[in-house]
Amino acid sequence: MNRCLLLFCLLLCRPLAAQDFAWTPGLQRAYVDLLKLKVASARQTLTGEPVTNGMHIYTDDFADMVTLLVADEEQAFNQLAKREDQRLSQLQKLDSKSPWQRLMQAEVRLHWAFVKLKFGKEISASWDIIRAYKLLAENQKLYPSFIPTYKSLGVLHIMIGSVPENYTWVTNLLGLKGSIRQGLLEIQRAQQDPIFRTESQMIELLVRAYITQFTDADQQKLKGLVQEHPDNLLIHFFAGTTAMKNGRSEQALAYLLDRPSGPAYLAMPIIYNLLGDIYLQKGRYQQALQQYQQFLTTYRGQNFLKDSYYKQFLCYWLTNNDTRAIPLLQQVQQVGHTVVESDKAAQKFAESFFSKTISSQQKILMQARLATDGGYLDTALTLMRSYPEAHFIQLPDRAEYNYRLGRIYQRSHEPDQAIPCFERAIALSESAQLSFGATSALQLGYIYQQKRNIAKARQYFEKALSYKKHEYKNSVDNKARAGLTSLEE
Repeated sequence: MNRCLLLFCLLLCRPLAAQDFAWTPGLQRAYVDLLKLKVASARQTLTGEPVTNGMHIYTDDFADMVTLLVADEEQAFNQLAKREDQRLSQLQKLDSKSPWQRLMQAEVRLHWAFVKLKFGKEISASWDIIRAYKLLAENQKLYPSFIPTYKSLGVLHIMIGSVPENYTWVTNLLGLKGSIRQGLLEIQRAQQDPIFRTESQMIELLVRAYITQFTDADQQKLKGLVQEHPDNLLIHFFAGTTAMKNGRSEQALAYLLDRPSGPAYLAMPIIYNLLGDIYLQKGRYQQALQQYQQFLTTYRGQNFLKDSYYKQFLCYWLTNNDTRAIPLLQQVQQVGHTVVESDKAAQKFAESFFSKTISSQQKILMQARLATDGGYLDTALTLMRSYPEAHFIQLPDRAEYNYRLGRIYQRSHEPDQAIPCFERAIALSESAQLSFGATSALQLGYIYQQKRNIAKARQYFEKALSYKKHEYKNSVDNKARAGLTSLEE
């Protein structure tokens, strides 16, 4: 009788333990809504789901992350930050034999790591990342065929593989191992999971856009993702930023203008900032100013303020209206934070401008840079051909002139014309170790890789890595190392 009772209890406990982590139809709808940035409807759905379900805890935490990253309000962050420990404590009490238990703890830690990085809490974020890595690595070891683990583990392996060379001793000391190639393969594997497929697709395209190379095939995948999810605001935003990153601002403009809107979606003031950037690249300064002002009117955070005032400065400075321009650049030094890269760049430009190290000739290079970045190559080339290198007096300006001209030819699919421009930029940058030398070497690595000249490609990727100190070192080094790895495949 006792044995029968024991067996009955064991059978009874199994389904109860399994229910600790259940993707109910309601929770799946809530998660999909969150990916669309329909946060209010997702939270409404969550009210009808058991709060002890680990998937409820995860989805509720995902909602907080999305809200904080989009709203960017420090007061809201301070109010919600305590929820991380509460949710981790809840998850630790659930079935430890389920592969979901460690995964969900790791996901919560990564949610808050990304949020903390946004608000400048780097040390706390780093510890969350380290602990998430340990949980995911253990999960992979215990349950190697559990596909969802590989979404976030792949992200961390890419992050570890992107660590600057002079900091790899830290990751080795902490037992963190990984590479960009390994991480990409894991993220591709995670796309087999029906729940996390869309998120994993976005992550892969993000990595290709910002770390490796974004190909025409990737561009088609991005376009297909938008077409597959016409009501997804996050994907439209993601597609817009990715297209802009890869010099396709006209396509980005279409993605952003065609975005879904309405009260069902979380407000995204940052989109006005992006639209301002596109109009600035096109030289449509009044439209750019309207977008930046709309951003400042609706935004409540502290990031991107310096960037927005700096871009407004450019709208006037590039049309020689210094009376309107200078007060805006003074604002750059008085508002916001320097956490995100664009704000750091704005602050640096303001400091350089007021210390008289920015020449008026920079206006030509700035216009060419903006047009090239947006993919408006005919406009950029016409402008640059109007001036010879000798027109520029300062050495950094001459190096930048050649780099900008090289990028125009390269993006215009004229690599043989780009090569001497990049070589000249390297020669001019050598003595002062200017960033234009490192970026030119990186692009030459790509050109020779496409020409299947492996020896030359390797030479220039290694040359890009040889520059010891410049403002884009982390980004250039990541891409150069990825380039070297791809030569071995």
